Amino acid sequence: MIPLEHFLILGAILFSIGIAVIVSRKNAIVVLMGIELILNAANINLVAFSQYDPNMLQGQLFAIFVIVLAAAESAVGLAIILRVYHYFKTTSLDRVSELKG
Repeated sequence: MIPLEHFLILGAILFSIGIAVIVSRKNAIVVLMGIELILNAANINLVAFSQYDPNMLQGQLFAIFVIVLAAAESAVGLAIILRVYHYFKTTSLDRVSELKG
């Protein structure tokens, strides 16, 4: 059986990579991928804690809920990015200076 610490370290690494991607990248699609990494890190921690505590099955339910929210966030985020690209002809967050129709 894999120790809980290994799952927590993996979650921390994924979370750190997600934060670094969000802070350092200017492309909107890459920023969305960083947000997905952060949500997956949270899912790993939720499932790991629920695996090691048999009375706490809510962690797996919360993980499923987070997966559904991540899918909705991706769909809405990509729709917004497509509209911004259609208007500004770029996905760079620095070049999008104003949000008026």
